[in-house]
Amino acid sequence: MNANGAAHRLSPLLERMLGGPPPAFGGRYPLPVRLRAWDGSEAGPGDAPVVVLRTRRALRRLMWQPGELGLAEAYITKDIDVDGDLADGLRTVWRAVRDRRLRPPRLSPSERLRALVTLVGLGAAGPPPPAPALRARQTGRLHSKARDRAAVSHHYDFSNDFYALFLDESMAYSCGYWRRPDDPAYSLADAQHDKLELICRKLDLRPGARLLDVGCGWGSLTLHAARHHKAHVTAVTLAREQAAAVTRRVREEGLEELVDVQLKDYRDIEPGTYDAVSAIEMGEHVGDAEYPAFASSLRSMLRPRGRLLVQQMSRGRAAPGGGAFIETYIAPDMHMRPLGETVSLLEEAGLEVRAVESLREDYIRTIAAWHRTLEERRTEVAALVGEEAARVWRLYMVGGMLAFEERRMGVDQILAVRPDEDGRSGLTGGGL
Repeated sequence: MNANGAAHRLSPLLERMLGGPPPAFGGRYPLPVRLRAWDGSEAGPGDAPVVVLRTRRALRRLMWQPGELGLAEAYITKDIDVDGDLADGLRTVWRAVRDRRLRPPRLSPSERLRALVTLVGLGAAGPPPPAPALRARQTGRLHSKARDRAAVSHHYDFSNDFYALFLDESMAYSCGYWRRPDDPAYSLADAQHDKLELICRKLDLRPGARLLDVGCGWGSLTLHAARHHKAHVTAVTLAREQAAAVTRRVREEGLEELVDVQLKDYRDIEPGTYDAVSAIEMGEHVGDAEYPAFASSLRSMLRPRGRLLVQQMSRGRAAPGGGAFIETYIAPDMHMRPLGETVSLLEEAGLEVRAVESLREDYIRTIAAWHRTLEERRTEVAALVGEEAARVWRLYMVGGMLAFEERRMGVDQILAVRPDEDGRSGLTGGGL
């Protein structure tokens, strides 16, 4: 064991950066992981997940970009890796941070100097390394139509072929509804079918009903509603690749008379008299200041007694966005809020909320299925989109799964109705 190796020299610094006690107070906070450095040295618990610092450049990334984003970019570029299961490694670190209530410390001037001396001594001094090419680079006013179009394109126009590698055949890119989670024969495709059927039932879709599917994705709900319930569906998306894919699927299934696909911003949809409106995991992209107008727009699309189904992710007040990594590489400008605040915004827009159903555990299972498929097809993924993109999505899937597992994020279906002039909703109970 090399006591002067990079791992041993770094351990006290990393322990302090995780929120351990300063040296003046005595004692040390042991790292929750085992550290292996580029020189082969190791430090930390022998039975813990192993974090590998492959290059000195990893330290430069963390020095110039401390926190979540620096760590993520070091992983994306292979400067940092995790031996074994990535989910186990992240779960161990987050559990330690939560259980010990660790917070990034305010380093004293002397501590900053010692950290700098350590990094320089390890050869980590230098200019900031270049950021990975997949970084979103948003310009223009926040949530302007042009910026929202660019944000949606960054994520959803990535590649239809890529999404087809891990989504089920319906191309549903949202939380499934796992009615029989303990049945080994019950698949992701079954959970997505049951989710689509649940939405159609809550919206009371019948032959001839008019449905507006806002943020239609690759058309899973649009096609299901038209195919199985004979609804007339207006499908709206900002993503050009999605619009083309849905149009092609509609044509292949001979549903042209039931489905109208429109490439446009939700703000450009004319007020209507739809029997039902759906917004499945697109409200997260609307923005905080813009959500009241979004909720009012949804109401304006409905006829009196018409129904609205919003499926939307939530997050606590302390971290309302998607996080630095997600907002930089996956979904720029996204915003999530506590469930109760979304319910209040819908009510303030003149809608009556009739039922709320949490699907948090269902999203854990859904993302686990997506992640498992991506891992099984890792070679195909890397060949199609490149190794850095494959690592972005591996980190995204694992991080998202753990966020729902640890209740840092939630997802809910909110059923609302536009009452008529006499205050009648046309529903009884939850409307189901």
